[in-house]
Amino acid sequence: MGAHILGIKDMAGLLKPTAAYELVTALRQEIDLLIHLHAHDTSGINAASLLRAAEAGTDIVDGAVASLSGQTSQPNLNSLVAALRHTPRDSRLDGEALDDCSRYWETVRSYYLPFDNGPRAGSAAVYQHEIPGGQYTNLQQQASAMGLAHRWHEVERMYGRVNQLFGDIVKVTPSSKVVGDMALFLLVKSMTPEDVLALPQDHDIAFSDSVADMFAGSLGTSPGGWPLKVQEIILRRREPLEGRPGAKLPPADLQAVQAQLSSDLQREARRDECLSYLLYPKVFLDFAETWQQYSDVSVLPTPTFLYGMKVGDEIAIHIEVGKTLIVKFLTVCDPHPDGTRTVFFELNGQPRRVDVRDHSLTVETHTQRKAEAGNPNHVGAPTPGLVTGLFVQVGAKVKCNDKLISLEAMKMQSTLYAPTDGIVSEVLVQPGQQVDAKDLCLVLE
Repeated sequence: MGAHILGIKDMAGLLKPTAAYELVTALRQEIDLLIHLHAHDTSGINAASLLRAAEAGTDIVDGAVASLSGQTSQPNLNSLVAALRHTPRDSRLDGEALDDCSRYWETVRSYYLPFDNGPRAGSAAVYQHEIPGGQYTNLQQQASAMGLAHRWHEVERMYGRVNQLFGDIVKVTPSSKVVGDMALFLLVKSMTPEDVLALPQDHDIAFSDSVADMFAGSLGTSPGGWPLKVQEIILRRREPLEGRPGAKLPPADLQAVQAQLSSDLQREARRDECLSYLLYPKVFLDFAETWQQYSDVSVLPTPTFLYGMKVGDEIAIHIEVGKTLIVKFLTVCDPHPDGTRTVFFELNGQPRRVDVRDHSLTVETHTQRKAEAGNPNHVGAPTPGLVTGLFVQVGAKVKCNDKLISLEAMKMQSTLYAPTDGIVSEVLVQPGQQVDAKDLCLVLE
């Protein structure tokens, strides 16, 4: 069919050594293409899988430099190179250069150590839950944001169960995220896959938007189709798409998008920015807002950006070629009544001061009312999240399944729909507000 390379992509690191040897051997008997094997090392044994695949005739394998290898990354490249030296599959890569590279990244990784929430060692549990390596740490952050950090092993097990509920699907971005969204949702709601299968088609459970969109066909269709009963329960009278979803998208008007984005950014938008906005509008606008507020923070030394400066510290900030700022931190004053502090510092030897808000100061908070269980007129948050959209106001007439509120929690979007016909009597949230699970958001009458 014109292919030049056959790629074997093992996102979760499920390919065991003997299976790798048999697979590549069988392929070698049928094709003469280059074979490229990419595997993560979540199980801790995938270096052996790459070595056995090399024995069977794989042309290319992927590894990670030693200090960034293992766990949910790729197997150790430095060790693979050393293991194959003086063999017919000798890579002839420079071992000393690889070790120098590893030492550099070891230092860089030490800066980010407090944010490294990956597994501390390989685990055979991956053969049960099948979480892809690239998703593992993201899912942990999602679980933590939803109050499930202490139940991580339950998250792993639920991920595997949801995967089977969905038909044992191919799990790679974005389908893998959908499985994770559903797993977290069920744990927060204290539900199981069996509870989902027992739901009537006219239930009022608000599954996350990503789950509904996938079963509607927005990502395409799983080989053999989706499990019909699960699809009917998830979609709730919503008809799935027919054909390839991308074929029905209207063509993008790049000139109009550039004009609108240039207006939003208050400068001429570049083409790559327009493409980023078309693909991820909210993410790009959040990034642009941060850039507008703080400028290019990449010029700061990494430890300074992550941890700040101590009294007496001095750093050099290279703004551009030939322009360097020397900043020395002197002291910071006690809090002002408005929650700000005055920071005193030197800029190229000249004394400066600036008032900044201290976000570590305690602020007064109020307790959010909770939705009454079994009260059809109470619309509560199914999961913790940020209110990103409010589609009704007090006095609005709504019909069953009308959109009311949209929530977002660590890239997981949910939409709350009206559980019944009625009139909006109270709105207790607003866009930008953080809510917890079961917080009362809206009341109907």
